[in-house]
Amino acid sequence: MSDSATGDAGGVTGGSAARATADADQVRDATSRVTGAADQATGAGDGGTDSVDQATGAGDGGTDSVDQATGAGDGVTDALDQVTAAGDGVTGIEGRTAAGAGEGTRAVRAGLPEPVKHEPTLPGPVFAAHFHLPGDPTGPYTYGRDENPTWTLLERAVGELEAPGHDGAETLVFASGMAAISAVLFSQLRTGDVCVLPDDGYQALPLVRAQLEAYGIEVRTAPTGGDAQLDVLDGARLLWIETPSNPGLDVCDIRRLAEAARARGALVAVDNTLATPLGQRPLELGADFAVASGTKQLTGHGDVLLGYVVGRDAEAMAAVRRWRKIVGAIPGPMEAWLAHRSIATLQMRVDRQSATALAVAEALRERPEVTGLRYPGLPDDPSHKIAARQMRRFGCVVSFTLPSRARADRFLDALRLVDDATSFGGVRSTAERRGRWGGDAVPEGFIRLSVGAEDPEDLVADVLRALDASTA
Repeated sequence: MSDSATGDAGGVTGGSAARATADADQVRDATSRVTGAADQATGAGDGGTDSVDQATGAGDGGTDSVDQATGAGDGVTDALDQVTAAGDGVTGIEGRTAAGAGEGTRAVRAGLPEPVKHEPTLPGPVFAAHFHLPGDPTGPYTYGRDENPTWTLLERAVGELEAPGHDGAETLVFASGMAAISAVLFSQLRTGDVCVLPDDGYQALPLVRAQLEAYGIEVRTAPTGGDAQLDVLDGARLLWIETPSNPGLDVCDIRRLAEAARARGALVAVDNTLATPLGQRPLELGADFAVASGTKQLTGHGDVLLGYVVGRDAEAMAAVRRWRKIVGAIPGPMEAWLAHRSIATLQMRVDRQSATALAVAEALRERPEVTGLRYPGLPDDPSHKIAARQMRRFGCVVSFTLPSRARADRFLDALRLVDDATSFGGVRSTAERRGRWGGDAVPEGFIRLSVGAEDPEDLVADVLRALDASTA
């Protein structure tokens, strides 16, 4: 990728040249409203995004948009009608933010409708099981299991981040990451097909494997590292990639695997949960699907369960949509709205968390009791070379191993700024002894640490103090 973080240990600044170019394009091409929003967002700090959004909605650009607000009548409903009047719910990648805009600008503006006088910048959640539908059932909104205006805006936002400038891509949101994963696998595979999964991926994948095999689908597995899935790819219908892998943080070459899969007639799906679309964009690297749990860093506050699928092929995505309808794996409108609101701060959170994760990893590297330290942003990490080639940021998760289960438990108990909890990607740091779940092939003392948005020096000090306290 032209904007990959080649050779940059920090991860946060790895794509600075590409982002600087995008910023320059933005200055030349964007309207004064968008430029003003970007300038405010740059200096707003962690808590400033809500005020930036409000200022942008009320600023100079809003005046020019008043003339567009014809017949606003019923308030939010008409504003949402304006968003979705064209097409079947605006699931294509389009919107008011130019594809060449900077990542912070895209995150802040992602999925917002055209301004309407007296309406909010981001319309509130639409709670509806059914919609007024006289006559033939035409238009985007008929029944609440099929579509919802709040999903429409969120799907547009996710698509603008995962596939900027790709008008043919489509986004669908789901009730959870596993709902999204299941929708791709079970909509694309049939009895007799072959599926290739990572053997070091997310803990629930063995459950998925068992269900696939119960349906007569052959499942092959191989490690993420070393592009080992290439060795079992012949005859496969679908290749499932998870990079970086969770929790081991191995990285594979998406482009290489995607080219090999396409040459064999196989589809490629990439779990992009840990990287986020600000870390890597799988569709640009050749994948057919980008799939993620929005529960994690995309939303980042630990208060929403969500998943999504972004795909480039209309027929394949129609099958994914049909699966969502059949199983009813839909997000609630409140969850969708919370997720969309949270995306506005994504770049600020990701940059802060990635920088702090590197600082924590560097501090852990100096500790003799720590073994198996993994963070793709470390120059000496086994995955760094590939990660630097395809990732713009290296994520918020650091993994390492302490000498024993007891030592790991004492370490977790001694932490004061890090919660002992599962999941990752939130603004509050979390850590856990991953082996307690029993589904990962990791040592008893293996720790997965999710770095939050705390001050880096405070978090590093807390981790080092807890290590000292755990020696007893």
